[in-house]
Amino acid sequence: MLEIAGYENGPLVDGSRFLALPLFWPCHLGSSLWGEEAQAVAFGADWDDAQELYNTLSSLDEWPTFTVHLHSGYALHVVYRNVEGDHGVDYLLSHPDWTKAVTLATDDGHFMGPGLSWPELEASADQTSTSGVANPHARLLLLFPMLGDADVPEAAAPRLAAALTELTIMEDPTEVARVLLENQGQWTPASWREADGTWICDGSHSCRNPENHFALPGPQLAGIARALRQ
Repeated sequence: MLEIAGYENGPLVDGSRFLALPLFWPCHLGSSLWGEEAQAVAFGADWDDAQELYNTLSSLDEWPTFTVHLHSGYALHVVYRNVEGDHGVDYLLSHPDWTKAVTLATDDGHFMGPGLSWPELEASADQTSTSGVANPHARLLLLFPMLGDADVPEAAAPRLAAALTELTIMEDPTEVARVLLENQGQWTPASWREADGTWICDGSHSCRNPENHFALPGPQLAGIARALRQ
């Protein structure tokens, strides 16, 4: 059984077996696929199979969990939090010295985010690791639902399309990449800036916006910025 500080009571299981399933990815990215047209492009004719897979991912008995290790010693975790009546996906950052993982974003009915900018997403995806999720394409897509960036570079779309081409059987990954970057989760894309060495955003639902009452403390925000950009 996997263990993440603060999630000791959750039946966490290694979710790596799902990474090789092409349908896992449109399921995982679903909150950025708004509307029937976007879902039709992403899922194609496999909607029934995707629904069956979603039911497996949502099992109360097992919470699929994915870990992305970073060079900084921190780790990002994606946890399918399958609490009855409170399903969602939590995006966490942990460190061996911490007593509890920090929630950077939550993808559910009471969403919180964004959790990272495009440069942080790309930097986290490109780091090499011998444990956890190692494939940079898989790392990129796993962490993508945390994204909220109003200033993504032109190179973001082809980078995202390349990952979709590698890991899915979508007929038009370029169009799906465009839709994903246009929607970016349940929140409004945020603007990011550096303040005293700390990267913060102006997202009204983000714990990385110091103006929000639920924002993380300043030292923790600085540590998160360092962890994600190394």
